[in-house]
Amino acid sequence: MKTDFKFSNLLGTVYRKGNLLFTPDGTCLLSPVGNRVSVFDLVQNTSYTLPFSHRTNIDRLDLSPKGNLLLTVDENGRAILTNFHRRIAIHHFSFKGRADACKSGKPPSTPGTETNGEIEFAPFVLHRDLAAHFDTIQNVEWSSDSRFLLTAAKDLTARVWSMDPEEGFEPTTLAGHRQGVVGAYFNAAQEAIYTVSQDGALFRWEYVTKKDEETMEDISDARWRIVKKDFFMQNDAKVNCAAFHAPSNLLVVGFSNGLFGLYDLPEFNMIHLLSVSQSNIDVVTINKSGEWLAFGSSKHGQLLVWEWQSESYILKQQGHLDSMNALAYSPDGTKIITAADDGKIKVWDVKSGFCIVTFTEHTSGVTACQFAKKGSVLFTASLDGSIRAWDLIRYRNFRTFTAPSRLSFGSLAVDPSGEVVCAGSPDSFDIHVWSVQTGQLLDQLSGHEGPVSSLGFAADGNHLVSGSWDHTVRIWSIFGRSQTSEPLQLMSDILSVAFRPDGQQVAASTLDGQLSFWGGVDGRRDVSGGRRVADRRTAANAAGTKSFNRITYSADGSCILAGGNSKYICLYDVTTGSLIKKFTVSVNTSIDGTQEILNSRDLTEAGPRALIDETGEASDHEERVDRTLPGAKRGDAGARTTRPEVRVTSVDFAPTGRSFCAASTEGLLIYSLDTDFVFDPYDLDITITPSSIIATLDAAKDAAASGTVDEENTFLKALIMAFRLNEQKLLRVVYEAIPPSDIPHVVRSVPSVYLPRLLRFVAHAAEETPHLEFNLMWIESLFSSHGRYFKENTGQFAPELRAVQRAVDDIRENLKRLTEKNLYNLNYLLSKPVLANKKQSSALLAMETEDAEVDEEMADGDEGDGDWVGLE
Repeated sequence: MKTDFKFSNLLGTVYRKGNLLFTPDGTCLLSPVGNRVSVFDLVQNTSYTLPFSHRTNIDRLDLSPKGNLLLTVDENGRAILTNFHRRIAIHHFSFKGRADACKSGKPPSTPGTETNGEIEFAPFVLHRDLAAHFDTIQNVEWSSDSRFLLTAAKDLTARVWSMDPEEGFEPTTLAGHRQGVVGAYFNAAQEAIYTVSQDGALFRWEYVTKKDEETMEDISDARWRIVKKDFFMQNDAKVNCAAFHAPSNLLVVGFSNGLFGLYDLPEFNMIHLLSVSQSNIDVVTINKSGEWLAFGSSKHGQLLVWEWQSESYILKQQGHLDSMNALAYSPDGTKIITAADDGKIKVWDVKSGFCIVTFTEHTSGVTACQFAKKGSVLFTASLDGSIRAWDLIRYRNFRTFTAPSRLSFGSLAVDPSGEVVCAGSPDSFDIHVWSVQTGQLLDQLSGHEGPVSSLGFAADGNHLVSGSWDHTVRIWSIFGRSQTSEPLQLMSDILSVAFRPDGQQVAASTLDGQLSFWGGVDGRRDVSGGRRVADRRTAANAAGTKSFNRITYSADGSCILAGGNSKYICLYDVTTGSLIKKFTVSVNTSIDGTQEILNSRDLTEAGPRALIDETGEASDHEERVDRTLPGAKRGDAGARTTRPEVRVTSVDFAPTGRSFCAASTEGLLIYSLDTDFVFDPYDLDITITPSSIIATLDAAKDAAASGTVDEENTFLKALIMAFRLNEQKLLRVVYEAIPPSDIPHVVRSVPSVYLPRLLRFVAHAAEETPHLEFNLMWIESLFSSHGRYFKENTGQFAPELRAVQRAVDDIRENLKRLTEKNLYNLNYLLSKPVLANKKQSSALLAMETEDAEVDEEMADGDEGDGDWVGLE
């Protein structure tokens, strides 16, 4: 089994904190998720997570105007400059302090020096230091020509700066607001400035002189003055964020009560006032065309994209409000189910990364979830005392199972046939067994002397394994005459049990960090890692406090994956019991337990600095008031006052064995073998012209005719260059020039980035060109070489696959009509000799007599008055 798994994507969490960002073309939205950045493609309906990560949560991010450079800054002021298209980190930089706002100007200039005609990359260079604000700067905006800067701060002012010293210009302070200024913006013509303050005031500033009301003469010099004041009038709600789209004069404002307003300036006409969240709107942004508005709410982890003209949602995603407890891959590997303490069950599409449905029928935390074998039925167990069965075709709850007495359920198992469901409870020591068809309780298996923590069925469906806090593992013959079982004794509480896929081995994880296969593995040193802030011991000496909460076998049964209350996920070889690989869940120091060694500078006389409540030192009254319950970690009234701790609550292998997922504090992490970034080897800085493409094609023909191999000039290179130029006539010339014998070799080597375009082109060629067998050979080669890739990316290739199916169906219909017509003609021709032997009719004899007379006249040379025309 291949074990080179790499981080692939982050699901389950769509937004944590920081600002949102649209790409320059307006089709993708960038969202900071903890210490990573997720990108949501709103046109292709897909999402992915950039591979780099910060050491703390990301505060600010911004793209260069061309969209090729991404700058991300974390809470400590450490920045990473990334090539956004290539997803490669170029440079790490520290601003020596927290960055409250960042904005890229035009034109973008990549720092560098030119030597010998080549540009070499150089680090950031401080261009100018502007200091005058007395409090936190909340917003920075550039003028359209990038000559001037506009800053808004909590010190009740906005200021205008110049990028470079200019003659006659001096920095200007715009004062007049009564609370902190949330945003300041230039209009499109740069003749006016709009400022928005936290108390809901909107001021319009213009560079004008003061005139005498009677004589209308200038009585003072020209300067920036308030020419208009407007107010949003939202009672006690504060303005949390604002965004201005200069070309269309649209202002969007997000309020602390979950409302947002859309206004047309300068008339201040309200276009919309809607509620999009139950909590604060923390950030709002507008795409380049001004059609889509993006909102983020950190309290509920919501991310919304709203099209204001059609009044419809383009994107509406929300993560779990509380920690995830369980997850399960669907049998076809296309979906992942997550269950959490907030009582919600979410279905995530693996390829798109989006949540496609949320079930909210459970009234308490959901502790376990498992699919029936066919994959269309999901079972979940909850602390509300119910086991529910869900139909994932119609997305409904069609069966609910309960115990005779009120119990909360913490473990679940479904037999492979989907006829029987079993559940264990922390309140009772019995295993409850129900019939899925009738919903009736069939049996209660007694024998354990402690709460049942984990259950699992063997592949044959006859044996059930259970693990309990009474230090025993029991194997039950659930359909046998006798349901007694012998206990397998271990030295500690059982946390998780699992059957090997072939049913020949059982694995168990215990509270002391051991993995037991009856012949065990000591995993205490492997799972240990990371110190909590309050720990007085090093990570190496804290091994006894770590254990694996969930274990699962790989699809072939050769490896076992284990995750627990540490920052590591461990992969073991079952045969040798050796550790193959450790995966680090997170390096985010904003989460407790990710550091091996604590910094002594963070230890004070009052204890670790991270545990000291510093809310009383906040400048604003609203931030100083702490309404949370002391020590509470979940629930509405108990907003988290302690740091989140890194842990893995559940792991599961995909049915194909090529990926696995883990439910962690960071979210739903997916690790895959197919994580290589799609690289286009021909996407280089070379001159691609029709003449160079034809020259490459001719060289490939000559090489093929002579039987030599020319690696520089091949049919594949000519085809890819034609795709890069994207000229349809040239594409068809190259396509039709490739010999049929070389089609399989060319298709096998086509980079995956060009597969959608090639598939689409072949489908259109099959509809438009008469080369029937030639086009079918291309289609056959594409599906023979890349069939699995097409199947795994069905959602991405759906339009192309439909086009190919339509083309093949048209070919089949045309062939069918042609063969039916030919069959009719052949039947007619084959019946001709039969007619000749029969007695000729009088009409045929008359026609033959006339023909004979005509022939005689022509033989006599009598041509008549006109010309004769011979008819065949």
